[in-house]
This record gives sequence, C-alpha cells and structure tokens, in this order.
Amino acid sequence: MPKTLKLILLSIRDLLVSAGPVAFIVAGLLVLAYWWLDPQPPKQVTLATGPAGSAYAEFGKRYAAALKPNGIEVILKPTDGSLDNLELLRKGEADVAFVRGGSANPVADEEAGLTSLGALFYEPLWVFYRGEVAQRLEQKKKWSERKKNGEHSELNALVQLKGVKLNIDKPGSGVPQIVDQLLRANHIDPQSIELSHLEQTPAAEALEAGLLDAIVLASAPQSPLVQKLLRTPGIELMNFEQAEAYVRRFSYLSDATLPRGVVDLASDLPTHDVTLLATTTSLLSRQQTHPALRQLFAQSAQAIHSSGGWFNRARDFPNTRTSELPVSPEGDRAINGTPPFWQRYLPFWASNLFERMWLVLGGLVVLMLPLGRVVPPLYQFRVRSRVFRWYAQLRDIEQRADSRAEAPEVLLSELEALEANANKITVPLSYANELYELRSHIYSTRRRLTAMKPQP
Repeated sequence: MPKTLKLILLSIRDLLVSAGPVAFIVAGLLVLAYWWLDPQPPKQVTLATGPAGSAYAEFGKRYAAALKPNGIEVILKPTDGSLDNLELLRKGEADVAFVRGGSANPVADEEAGLTSLGALFYEPLWVFYRGEVAQRLEQKKKWSERKKNGEHSELNALVQLKGVKLNIDKPGSGVPQIVDQLLRANHIDPQSIELSHLEQTPAAEALEAGLLDAIVLASAPQSPLVQKLLRTPGIELMNFEQAEAYVRRFSYLSDATLPRGVVDLASDLPTHDVTLLATTTSLLSRQQTHPALRQLFAQSAQAIHSSGGWFNRARDFPNTRTSELPVSPEGDRAINGTPPFWQRYLPFWASNLFERMWLVLGGLVVLMLPLGRVVPPLYQFRVRSRVFRWYAQLRDIEQRADSRAEAPEVLLSELEALEANANKITVPLSYANELYELRSHIYSTRRRLTAMKPQP
C-alpha cells in the first residue's frame, strides 16, 4: 500500500474513532426519540362503517382505496350504525368510525379520548311512505283542517303517523333513539304506532311489498337504497313543514332542502322542494389512533367529501363547525390549514417521518454544536498519544542509567528495541515534529549510554 494512502486511511480512522462518542450519543438520542414519538404508523387500521348498502359502507370503500397507495390497509368493519360504531371506538375495537350527530355523549366521550376529524356530510332523516297511506290515515283530516291551505294528500308531520306500520331501523343504528325523541316531542306515545326494527334493505323490500306503511332511514343521499326509493313509483317522501321548529328544539338537527328535480331533472323528481331534517355525520377517532393515520383520514376526507351535493355546496364539507366533539389537531390542520410544502414532494413515509422528527433533528443539531468542539481535542490526543506513550519507557531507561543499577549494554539493547518501535510509528504530517522529537531524545539517550560504557 502506498505510504500516502496509508497516512490518509490512518487519519480517517483516527477521526472516526475520535468522533465515535459523539456519534454514539447522537445515534442513541435518535433511537430514543424514534421509539418515543413512534413516527411510522401501523400498516392496518380498522374503520367501523355501517350496514351493507348504506352510505357509510360506500364511503368506507372509498377511504380504503384512498389509503391503499400509502401502504395502509383499511379493514372495514360492518355494523348496525352509529351507536355500534361508538361502542366499538369506546372498547378500542375500531380506530376510526362514522358517527351521526346526536349519537355521542359529548362530555363522556371527550373524557374517553374520542376526537373528531371533521364533519363530513348531512345525513337526512328520510321518511318514505306508501302513497295510499295518506288517503286512509285517521289523523289526516284532523291535521289538514288545521292547515290554512286546505287538505293535503301527503304526509307532512310526524303526528300523522299514528296507527301506521313504521320501521325505524335496528337499535344499533341510532335511528330509534332519534325517532323516539321526535315522537315524544309531538306527544305521540310510541305504543300508538306499530314499530318494527328491520334492517334497511329488508325494510325497503317490505315497504315496496305493502307489508309496511312507512320506514325511517338516516343516510346520505349517496346511499344506493335511498336512490332506489326516491325513484320507486308509489313511494313518497315526507316533507317536514315544521323543520325549523325541530331545529330550534334539537341542537344536533339541521334543516335541509331537497330541491325540485335534483334527483332526476328529466322526470322532474321530486316535483317540488322537500324539506327534511338532517344530522351531520362526523369521522371520529380514538386518541390512541396513530396521529399519522388521523392525518391520512383527514386529508382523504378533503378529497372525498369536498364536492357539492344535494344539500350542500362545494367545499361546505368537511368542516369543523358542526362537530359535537372537539376536532383533533390533524383534522383542524387538514380542513382549515395549509399542508406543509414537503408533503407535495415527499412520499408519505418520508413526509410523516420528517414532520414527526423535525423538532428532534433540530434539537440534535443544536446539541451537536457544543459536542462537536470535543472532537478536535480527542483527535489530537489520539494522534499524540501514539508518540507520547513511548516516553514512559524512555524515561525508565534514563532513570535506570542514572542509578547505574544495570550495565549500559543492557540499557542500550532496550533502547534499540524502543527505537525500532518508534520507527514504525505513522502520524499525519501536521504531527511529524513530535515524532522527530521522540527520535532525537532516543538519540541523545544513546549517546549518553555509549559514553557510560567502560573504555577498552
């Protein structure tokens, strides 16, 4: 190996060994910060959706497709609806879930660590009924007599539902609880109505077959079942003429208008504006859900729910105004803030790692400034110690020479061995003077020992 290359490699080795303690400290702090912050999310996340064919189920598929390119598998968990979803979140059996307004207990659920990623869409209460029901209800005439514009051939108030066969969805959906509150507000005893709790699809089939008079659904208009019933001949949609009164009495309700012709312009369906009661569905998550996953869901919600719909204009959703629970920082930033510029140029894993670790990296840079000052003295000490360690042996030889305890020939033999080792020392050129000083001192000691030898 050429001597110059050997010197270069030796200098690099000395530098690496000198900087080793600092590098070890920095690496240890990085590992500790990575373990503490846990920047990379798990590869699977459970999303509680809803019954098959519901809007929740359809949106769940869209979220699964949105997160798949980032290497995240979304496990869709079918449920009966909002109350089931809330229970799964509380038990930790779901990470994220769709929850309808009015289902959560704001105080208790906030204390349990549930937060919102934003309100996603309106979810109207669709009261579908058979057309002939309005003609035979006993209460219809009494209700119409109280209307200034005469009798109506449609249902427009819950008080008209006395005596009908009404399906109000399964208990886990949360719809029965809402309907019960609305009926009691109208002083209607639930016992005066033949209530049933069929799932949405069987209930719709029973309504079409005439086995039920009316059904109540709570779903977004994107639901295939809602789309079908709106177009089914003989099936009508209740118009809530008292919607404003309900909104004033129930904070989780909003009034929503289904515009004339929005379902089908060519068929002019519906033939007039229909006023509905609506709740707002939010995307809730657990506090233990990884922040990166919450961020991904909140960002995906922007793409999935920001377009205009039957009840809202473009970019009305997602929003943070109509959430019952506090909105998480990830949801607020995705909805009201501006995404960091690096998210546009880095893949998800790198962007997430940088975002979660940048404070740590900045702190380490600040820490390395004083630690970096230790490296030059360590390097200097390591190189000089390669020369200085032989001075101990040289001093020992001189002390033994002064005491004349041993013959000069013996000491000269040890000195020659010392000189042979000194000649093998390799140091950078900047430290060559110290090596030559060692050799000069060895030479001086040899002259002294040679003078001490007896003359023939």
